[in-house]
Amino acid sequence: VVMCAGIGACQTAGQGSLTASADKAELSSTAANAIAGDMVSKFTEVIGPGTGTVVVKSDGSPFGKALASSLKGWGYAVATPDQKTDDSKLIQLAYVVDSFEGSVLARLSTPSIDLGRAYTVTITGAAPSSPLSIMRRN
Repeated sequence: VVMCAGIGACQTAGQGSLTASADKAELSSTAANAIAGDMVSKFTEVIGPGTGTVVVKSDGSPFGKALASSLKGWGYAVATPDQKTDDSKLIQLAYVVDSFEGSVLARLSTPSIDLGRAYTVTITGAAPSSPLSIMRRN
């Protein structure tokens, strides 16, 4: 219940409107890479690999950098909101990473889906501590 409340509190404002990206958990680069790698692999399962240009509203945090790197590794082109692109398949993406009761909650949001998951941060990175939550919007 606590997990759902935490992820539910991060819902976006509505269709086509994404929250500003934020890494409030202040992750190490090792933990950020582990979480971004896992979240992007799940994102790819839902969206499809390399299906367009991902426009990321980044905050410049270690997680934001790890997310962009992981997206590129999965075959996506990555752009910022102020960059011009000729790609007709733009995927708007925002993220929120925050600490809650000893766990790190991560969420990736597009206008059509939200992916959320809790992680336990370890010395060697981070490991999922909850199932993946997928919310689809019509």
